[in-house]
Amino acid sequence: MKRAFVYKDGKSHKFWWIDYSDCSFAVNYGKYGSIGKFELKEFDTEEDCQKEAEKLIRSKLKKGYAEDKNFNFLNRLYIDSDEYGLNPKTSHPRFSEHFSDEIYYSEGDEEAPFGSDEGHDALLSIFEAVRKNPNLDFLDFPRKLIEQDWDMEYIPVDTLDADEVKRMAADKEMDMIQSDMVTYATAFAQIKITGSISSELKERGIKAIKRLALIEGMPWSENEIQCKMIEDLQSFNFTVENSMLPTDCE
Repeated sequence: MKRAFVYKDGKSHKFWWIDYSDCSFAVNYGKYGSIGKFELKEFDTEEDCQKEAEKLIRSKLKKGYAEDKNFNFLNRLYIDSDEYGLNPKTSHPRFSEHFSDEIYYSEGDEEAPFGSDEGHDALLSIFEAVRKNPNLDFLDFPRKLIEQDWDMEYIPVDTLDADEVKRMAADKEMDMIQSDMVTYATAFAQIKITGSISSELKERGIKAIKRLALIEGMPWSENEIQCKMIEDLQSFNFTVENSMLPTDCE
C-alpha cells in the first residue's frame, strides 16, 4: 500500500510517502519537488511491518502532515537506498510492475542488467548524475561514462553480423563487452528511475544484449536471461522520443 503526505507552512514545503506490504516498507521524503531520500526497512513478519508503518503515519499526522490522495507517484524519479541496494519498492512503479523477474534486482549475476561490475557501476554513476541533473541525457550517458570516466573506447553496435562481430572482437573484445553491458544497463536504468525510456535507447539496449551474446559465442535466443531481457524491453511501451525527461523533481 502506498500513502503520501505533505507538510506546508510559511517556511517549508515537504513530502513523505510510504510503500508497505509483506515484510518490508520503503519511505521517500524531502523538500517538495526534490528527489528526496529513500530508505527501506525489513521486518520478521507482515504484522510487524504494518504496525510500524501505521505508527510512522500517525507520527507524521501529529506533526502536521496532511495526506495527499492525489500524489503523483508516476511523475517522479526513484533511486535505491545505498544501504539496501536494488529493490522493487525503490524502483519506479512501471519498472517494478513490468520487470518483476528477480534478475532485475540481482547484484551478482553477470548477465543481469545490474549484476556485472560494469552494470552495477553504471547504475550507481547514473544515480549520482541524476541527483545533480534530473534531466540527465540517458542516451549519451554510456559513451560519456566509458570514454570520459573510464578512459576506454565506446564501441556502439553498428552490426549484428556474427562474422563481423567476431572479427571486431579479435582486437577490441573488452571494449565491446564494456560498451554493451553499460548500454543495456543504462536502458534498464532509465526505466527503473523515470518509468520511461527513449525509443532510441531502447533499440540500442536490445542490440547491445544481442551483440554481447555473439561475442560470448551463444545466440541470445538460447540464453534464458538474455532472452528474457530482450522480450521485456521490447514489450515495454512507455517510450519517449528524446532521452531527457522533465519531471517534478528539480
